[in-house]
Amino acid sequence: MSKLLHWVDERLPVIEAWNKHLGKYYAPKNFNIWYFFGSLAMLVLVNQLVTGIWLTMSYNPSAEGAFASVEYIMRDVEWGWLLRYLHSSGASAFFVVVYLHMFRGLMYGSYQKPRELIWIFGMLIYLVLMAEAFMGYLLPWGQMSYWGAQVIVNLFGAIPVIGEDLSLWIRGDYLISGITLNRFFALHVVALPIVLLGLVVLHILALHEVGSNNPDGIDIKKNKDENGVPKDGIPFHPYYTVHDLMGVGVFFFIFFIVVFFFPEGGGLFIEKPNFEPANPLKTPDHIAPVWYFTPFYAMLRAVTVDLFGLDAKFWGVVVMGAAIAILFVLPWLDKSPVRSMRYKGWLSRIALAVFAISFVVLGYLGLVPATEGRTMVAQVLTVVYFLYFILMPIYTRMEKTKPVPERVTG
Repeated sequence: MSKLLHWVDERLPVIEAWNKHLGKYYAPKNFNIWYFFGSLAMLVLVNQLVTGIWLTMSYNPSAEGAFASVEYIMRDVEWGWLLRYLHSSGASAFFVVVYLHMFRGLMYGSYQKPRELIWIFGMLIYLVLMAEAFMGYLLPWGQMSYWGAQVIVNLFGAIPVIGEDLSLWIRGDYLISGITLNRFFALHVVALPIVLLGLVVLHILALHEVGSNNPDGIDIKKNKDENGVPKDGIPFHPYYTVHDLMGVGVFFFIFFIVVFFFPEGGGLFIEKPNFEPANPLKTPDHIAPVWYFTPFYAMLRAVTVDLFGLDAKFWGVVVMGAAIAILFVLPWLDKSPVRSMRYKGWLSRIALAVFAISFVVLGYLGLVPATEGRTMVAQVLTVVYFLYFILMPIYTRMEKTKPVPERVTG
């Protein structure tokens, strides 16, 4: 085996790659519970890929057979129900761990110099993940799948001049039809996963090039011993590979409780109208996207005023797009001399708490039917969401920060 490994290593630097990214990659020794979510995101990605491959073996991507094939998977394919629930619950689990992973980045300043590129790759992953989830949302060909896709695709029609042509190009037809289903299927199972995997690799490579951040926001590379090893670092393998198994165990415990006992998530993971075949002649009482899209959907609905000769629908799309786009420039908005929330002032702490609460409440408002009162709350919270970023250069400059220790504190 050693001779074989040596032969392979001469032609493909397996050992060098292992040492660089695991065996001799030194991570800060003070990682806490918030650092589980990066590895959990990788775990859920593998779950989605594996279960997705098996589901495609029995799925029929046509308007006539899609819904029936999902029922066939659930009822007649051996363990098909488990594969379907692992995949549908896995989609929600993916967004849960990604949102928590992003929140950890906001808390500990993981987007600040020299980690700007890591953050940008992460945001691209988030964007592709949203597209992947949206494409997959249509595939069960149920009522909510059909009408949810109809609403979202029609939003592109609000763009002046090119909107109608763009909507037609996305659908491939004048309405959501079998042609749309087929192209969404191709994008969901082939094109977008390839892009997603490529971005994940770039995200990890960029991370390992500059090193991991930590709860103190200290660069451990600045403090090395005589052998060039960071004094506050430990090899990622075996310490964190074994350490992460605890997080994996807790995650699996919760995840399988959901899969076996609450696979529909009370209508959050699989909506009740999706147990009916898609019917272009019957509109559901309330159309809403899956929960992980609802904060942005609430922002879209919060815009109710026509401006500059353009209708509210267009400005809603602009606001929704801007809410995602502004995340990309976050590394250049934070002017604080420290990274971690541990050493930032009370202004940053209050701003992050208010931002997180507003995002969660917007998510709830996007799930429920709009009323005048709910729309007003959504408008206020949308402004709060954007103020968090717009005012960041001001409050991060003016607040008093705590002194950062030279070594990690644990």
